[in-house]
Amino acid sequence: MFIFIGGLLGAVFGGFSGLVIGALIGYAIDYALPRLIVGGLQIAQSQLLDSTFSIMGALCKADNVVSREEIKAVEQIFGMLKLQGESREQAKAAFDRGKQAGFDLDAAVDQFAKISRRRGPLLQLFLQLQCMAVAADGRIDPAEHAMLVRIAQRLGLTEADVSQLEALLRAAMGGPAATGGQAPQDRLKDAYAALGIAKDASAAEIKRAYRKLMSQNHPDKLASRGLPESMRPVAEERSREINSAYDLIKRARPDIR
Repeated sequence: MFIFIGGLLGAVFGGFSGLVIGALIGYAIDYALPRLIVGGLQIAQSQLLDSTFSIMGALCKADNVVSREEIKAVEQIFGMLKLQGESREQAKAAFDRGKQAGFDLDAAVDQFAKISRRRGPLLQLFLQLQCMAVAADGRIDPAEHAMLVRIAQRLGLTEADVSQLEALLRAAMGGPAATGGQAPQDRLKDAYAALGIAKDASAAEIKRAYRKLMSQNHPDKLASRGLPESMRPVAEERSREINSAYDLIKRARPDIR
């Protein structure tokens, strides 16, 4: 395409010699541009992995202990994102670096903000990945919560966003299931919080909140707004968790059909 355009412009402004020179320039663009684009995407993906998993390492170490359950959850996230070979090793190295005492958390968050261009869907799913890792041992330590809030606010989100996401995960997982389980009334409370509604909300309000959340988080809609394909499994997991919270409420509310 660029060969044709370059040749045409060259011919218009420089006769036959211009046509030849323009075609050569067009050929160079045709040859180099795809490689520049692919190279840029590879660099962006590398930076995205580095930011995501170094921040995750810092979060898991926020309470001074990286538990076996958290390590297992991180490995599951590797699988969810289909990380293999060099990408997987890079993610592991980034996670280990984030656990170190001198790690610059704010710089890593700022790097992620730059790469993601602060796109809302990507920020939300990024935060979900972080919560999934630190909630794996059945609870989110106050130090982990404080760091999650610090990260969220630096990305332009709020503490309410963090609390709603934590409630969503607790409702979906049944709270600290690995340590004896969460009381049913607490799971139900989390389910309401996950949908962003009060427990005395009407059936119509509950249905409306559920449909809005599902619409906002539908993987196809997020993809149309620029969500990378590699993050689609995270969006699908988020949709499952929203459904799980809604199912909890429906079981407790006979007026919802």
